[in-house]
Amino acid sequence: MRSKQSAEAPPEVRAAMSAIVGKDAQAQGAAFTSLQAAAEAPVPWVYAVWDELLSILRHKDNRARAIAGQLLCHLAKSDSEGRLEKDLEKVLEVTHDEKFVTARHVLLASWRTGVGNTTVRKQLVRALSDRFKSCASEKNGTLVRYDILCALRSLFDETADAKVREAALALIPLEEDPKYRKKYATAWRGA
Repeated sequence: MRSKQSAEAPPEVRAAMSAIVGKDAQAQGAAFTSLQAAAEAPVPWVYAVWDELLSILRHKDNRARAIAGQLLCHLAKSDSEGRLEKDLEKVLEVTHDEKFVTARHVLLASWRTGVGNTTVRKQLVRALSDRFKSCASEKNGTLVRYDILCALRSLFDETADAKVREAALALIPLEEDPKYRKKYATAWRGA
């Protein structure tokens, strides 16, 4: 007997998965929207698309990579087998994508991976903290740092995990420029 989590993807999910890697940008966007909406709640077909989404993370089309990364983040709540514990690094690789918009979309969605699984949460906080420390010299380093703090804030707001808050607040003083330090602190007002 098959477990609930190994269910086949319904035909509309299969069609949307095909559209993600298609050449029609409108169909691609519609597919993303429908899959994202479906993944707002746990879905039984998560593992029917998991490996395919992982392979799309390396697709030649940057939009397809962004969509796959964001969908894997959304599907984290359905990951009852804990696959993200080994696959989180693959998702986070896209946050270094050559196309900054792709990297940014996945970075801002990454907080979702740490909501339900405390092991993944610890991995994510460690990875984002390391990225914060190393990205200052990148082309868009200040924006990456701000996005990291926003992702950590979203994770904290969803989980109320004090360790997430502590980690984020420890990063802000690492910024040498007072202007950016002040901007970064705005992501954590009221926390």
